[in-house]
Amino acid sequence: MPLPATIPVRYTEEEAEYLSVRPVVRQTFRLQELIDMVLGVTGKDLARIQQILRAGTVVFHFYRYWWQGFEADPEELAAELKRFPDADPARPFRAEECTALLLESGGEPPRHSLEIARASASRKGWFRSQSFWDGVMAWGQEQAPTYGGYSYRRRADLYQLAITPEHVAALRGAFERVPRELRHALLNLPGASRIVFICPRLR
Repeated sequence: MPLPATIPVRYTEEEAEYLSVRPVVRQTFRLQELIDMVLGVTGKDLARIQQILRAGTVVFHFYRYWWQGFEADPEELAAELKRFPDADPARPFRAEECTALLLESGGEPPRHSLEIARASASRKGWFRSQSFWDGVMAWGQEQAPTYGGYSYRRRADLYQLAITPEHVAALRGAFERVPRELRHALLNLPGASRIVFICPRLR
């Protein structure tokens, strides 16, 4: 049976309680839209994607989606997956393409993380020619972050940079250029050990 072109989908906010009282929304997804969402959970793992399409349910961005499950022929599904980007370690780091960064503590997965958006970190204080964002991006270009893969959930390439005590000191020196609420969050992030630069795939 060929893959369906469209799939009726229902979704609601995911709740911890046994019985949900959230309203259920009904929407028709194109196959590519459904696969795009599933990729955000699985990455390009054909077997896992097949399993989720067969099960007919996935949790994504705090919403639970469900549909009438269906079998996906592996060759047809592989052809559909070719429409989506792949990780590309040859892509150079371009600070101007980054829209956010993550400060992460040690461990896999990280025990603690803080996401900082470009908009919130780009504000400059009085009599300052450079924002916190400007400083971190310039520093990133100097340090040459390593390629960390492609995130389907974020639709972005990720670049990683390990943080040494000297790096932490440099970040602290830039705190005065950060809005107060962000400065508080930075000071209360325990054991930051790396920065992840998030650069949406523009081309």
